[in-house]
Formats: sequence, C-alpha cells, structure tokens
Amino acid sequence: MSKILIVAEHDHGKLNPSTAKCVTCALQMGADSVDILVLAADPTAIAAEAARIDGVTRIVTIANAANEHALAAVLAPQVAAAAAGYTHVLGPSTTFGKDLLPRVAGLLGVAQVSDIMKVQDAYTFQRPIYAGNAIITVEAAKDHVVVATVRNASYAAANSGSNTAPIEVSNITAEIPTHTRFVDLQAGATDRPDLQTASRVVSGGRALGSKENFEIIFKLADKLGAGVGASRAAVDAGYVPSDMQVGQTGKIIAPELYVAVGISGAIQHLTGIKDAGTIVAINKDGEAPIFEIADFGLVGDLFKLVPELEQAL
Repeated sequence: MSKILIVAEHDHGKLNPSTAKCVTCALQMGADSVDILVLAADPTAIAAEAARIDGVTRIVTIANAANEHALAAVLAPQVAAAAAGYTHVLGPSTTFGKDLLPRVAGLLGVAQVSDIMKVQDAYTFQRPIYAGNAIITVEAAKDHVVVATVRNASYAAANSGSNTAPIEVSNITAEIPTHTRFVDLQAGATDRPDLQTASRVVSGGRALGSKENFEIIFKLADKLGAGVGASRAAVDAGYVPSDMQVGQTGKIIAPELYVAVGISGAIQHLTGIKDAGTIVAINKDGEAPIFEIADFGLVGDLFKLVPELEQAL
C-alpha cells in the first residue's frame, strides 16, 4: 500500500506546474492515496488550486508566517514531521526540490532517490547518470519512507479542473531553526514565460560574444513568446545571470520547441534539453554536436540568420 505525500512548489500565491508533474509520477506508482502538502504564510489560494488536480486525494496545509519564503532549512523540519504515516515523500527536481528534499531525507535518516524519470513499481525507478549518457535502475528499501525528487522533463502535468480534493489544516508542530532567515530576493523583472515551464525556449551560447549581443536572443524569444535560456559558457562569460543556465548543472527543461543559437552542444547542455519536443540549432560549425540531436539545423552566421528569422516570423 503506497501513501504518497507531495510537497507543493509555489511562488507568489500560484502553484508551480512541477507539482502536477509529481502527481503524474505518483499515480504511476499505483498509489492508494496522493496528498499534497502546502506550506505557506497563507496557503488558502494555493491549496484551492492544488485541490483541482486530478488524482489528488487530499490537500494538507501548514500555515506559518515563517513559510512566507521558501527556505529549505525552515520547511524541511515541517515536511519531515508531516511525513509520518506516508510511504513516499516526493518533490520536483527543480531548484526548490533539490534544496529541500535532501534536508528532509537527512532529517528522516534515509537516502534520497534523485531525478526519477521512469517508474517500474512503487519502489523501483529509473534515473539518469553520467550526464544523461546512461540510465540506471534503482530499488528503494520498503522498510522506510522513500524520499525522492521527480524529473520534471520526464512527466506531463496531471490534468486540472475536475477534481475537488478536501483541504485539511494540519496541526503538526516542528522546531523551526533560526540560523537561516530570509534577507532579500533580487530577480530581474521580465514578462517572458518562466524558463522551466515555457512551451518554447530560445537559448544563446558563448558564440554571441557579449552581453550586448545577447539582445538578439531576447528579440527572437519575444517574437516567439518564448522563455530565454543560455549555455553554461554564456553564463560563465557573464552574458546573462546564472538562473538562465540550461543543462546538467542548470535547469533541465522539456519545452515543445527549443531553439539553440550559437551553442555547440556539450553533453552537459544536451542533458538539460534531451526531452524537448522539437530542437532547432543555429551554428556556424556544421560539425557541432548540437546537430546530432537537432530536428532542424541551420548552418551559418547567427548574427545574419537570427535577424532574418526574426523578420520572417
């Protein structure tokens, strides 16, 4: 009997689509029940949104002023306490989940399973290793709770709208550490779609040459209504901030359309995009590794081709 608890990821009062993808994974485990845990200062709106996800049995909320900002050190003790009675605790393999779930596993004294990409049964999973070059099958012990992160790119979000799961307020108490506190959040304002959930993404590489030249990537993305990403080389060169990095050490995404501009295609980058629906590559080097996985390739000078493409669109 599998009783699964999913930790909801949310921001500014909105549920992140990664939560519904975790529900899909949980249902493939043949779960008898799938509950979603919402931790927030005011979880009302988030809980109502989560309750509409098909397949969800119950929503459990923990309201605490300390939960206004998603600090892993603050949330982890509460999640660990809420995990009592569950066979599995799942979270998304996003920045949020990768920060939180290892702490939860540590507090529960268990090893974490990372990046579940395929479910064989409730305790047997497949996950990528060696930068995605190999897939390993892992089996979790059945005598203790399984704490795991779910690879978002491998699952479609569960449908939402027809369900009306009950919402319950939890009375769980946990000692919240004071050594970690929220100070400030600095983020660039943008009207573009979120990189991790966008259906279209345009990314630029080191070939752009400068921060100023990266503007042509933004223009093409705006024309496509797309999110904007970058290779690690472009981030390391200072063209764009690190939160735009796509790849093994950045964000792993699965948009319907991925356009790689001036990106050679290092294996670490390809790991982050291999689940994309259609991959388009623009590069002056016809032998670049990116062309080995691209559905469509355009060989030439990006500074000439991208503006032409933008104008054609």
